[in-house]
Amino acid sequence: MQEKKTSGSRIYKVFIYVALIALAVSIVVPVFWVFMASIKQNSEFYGNPWTLPAGFYWQNFVNAWNTAKMGEYMLNSVIVTALALVILLVVALPAAYCLSRFYFKGRKFLNTAFMAGLFINVNYIVVPIFLMLRDGDTFLKNTIGTQFLLNNLVVLALVYAATALPFTIYLLSGYFATLPHDFEEAAYIDGAGYGKTMVKIIFPMAQPSIVTIILFNFLSFWNEYIISMTLMSSSTGSKTLPVGLLNLMQAQQSAAQYGTMYAGLVLVMLPTLILYICVQKKLIQGMTVGGLKG
Repeated sequence: MQEKKTSGSRIYKVFIYVALIALAVSIVVPVFWVFMASIKQNSEFYGNPWTLPAGFYWQNFVNAWNTAKMGEYMLNSVIVTALALVILLVVALPAAYCLSRFYFKGRKFLNTAFMAGLFINVNYIVVPIFLMLRDGDTFLKNTIGTQFLLNNLVVLALVYAATALPFTIYLLSGYFATLPHDFEEAAYIDGAGYGKTMVKIIFPMAQPSIVTIILFNFLSFWNEYIISMTLMSSSTGSKTLPVGLLNLMQAQQSAAQYGTMYAGLVLVMLPTLILYICVQKKLIQGMTVGGLKG
């Protein structure tokens, strides 16, 4: 009986390892191929696509950065992503803390509202958002003679932060609810107020969860295309990196400059890979640790 259990356990482990290896290969190989393609000269693409590059042709990155304006698009994405994360954290952290640690009238309604937001696909409400901002611009133009709601990086960051609130508050509230109340009570006895206790006690304890939501939302904001394309449709100098990448791909495919196109892909992927490598340990901890037990 023991031998049957051991044999079944080994087969299960082998199956898990094979599945994980296959998943890793399916992810690593395309990424590696894109990096290799980004340093190839254009003539090398007409042979075997799996051959290694003859040398390092860095001119592809120079062309993508300057000629295709990927540097300008990347700066716009950095501004929008950073601003959206700041707005999101300023709003979501106190909101999640209050919803998870205090009992007050309307708490259940707010929790239900945020939970309902999890089931709304943001792509389905892009058009209503665009129409509201367009009508707002029309009102502002008729009232004060100017308009700034559309084709505005700050407004785009605000929309990003607003659409990410339900998921962020849901994740943070679940983590905050598992933290013991002993540290807060000790801080109250020492004379700390609610705000100081939240910032000095709770937030450091919830650091793994905060890092997790920063990474998830960074990836979402950095790679977002539909909202940016819709709200920044009339502006050529304020497009974000994914929109600029699509323009680059269309231009370079017609011009058969594949090396420049893949260099643009690398410029999009590189920041996310670097960020993931830097916060990998905190990310795993935030996804597996449910809080301290008091």
